[in-house]
Amino acid sequence: MLSAVARTVVPVLGRLTVTTDESAVLAPGSIVAPNHSSLVDPGVVLAAVRRLGVEPVVLATAGLWRIPLLRGALVREGHIPVHRGTERAARALEDAAAALAAGRVVVIYPEGRLPRRVDAADSAPGPFRTGLARLAADGAPVVPLGQSGARRISSGSTAKQLAGLVTAPLRRPAVHVHIGAPVTLDGDVETATRQARAAVTAAWRTAAAHLTARH
Repeated sequence: MLSAVARTVVPVLGRLTVTTDESAVLAPGSIVAPNHSSLVDPGVVLAAVRRLGVEPVVLATAGLWRIPLLRGALVREGHIPVHRGTERAARALEDAAAALAAGRVVVIYPEGRLPRRVDAADSAPGPFRTGLARLAADGAPVVPLGQSGARRISSGSTAKQLAGLVTAPLRRPAVHVHIGAPVTLDGDVETATRQARAAVTAAWRTAAAHLTARH
């Protein structure tokens, strides 16, 4: 349901285009690792991978499960709440590993938070947390996904984010997603985390270049 909603709503908010590496594939049991720049980019990611026929499980902040309009869909579709800073935080990776074992595609945001900026400009992915590397430790392929332009839909202070969403259907800013070839992380957690960040950064740079070329 949420993927279908994203596929419908995102084109209203912006002009989404999607490219892939020649060897990109979202095979069952894959982990999708996007950069995180805006509250709306999860919708952008869902809309993009839906174009490739995939409806993934998403690890997302547990606060979303407290929103009545979202909770039912999140539970029905098997999305995974992340209770950051609590004893329940590790449970999210356990649930994600179970979803991978069942053949689901799992989306995890390796940065773990939004950038602390108020302007609408894009920037390279920030430091990664170790959750992605730990989830991929059993060999699940990691598909780097770079998105550029979501901050043009909504970014900044709460007031600016709301204003951005309200005016986005009139502005319809360009947004681009690039999906890279799968990578297998190896080495210790720190090494694997560096590998993942390099791959996602490369995908983001490609997305940003495509976005620049459209202007």
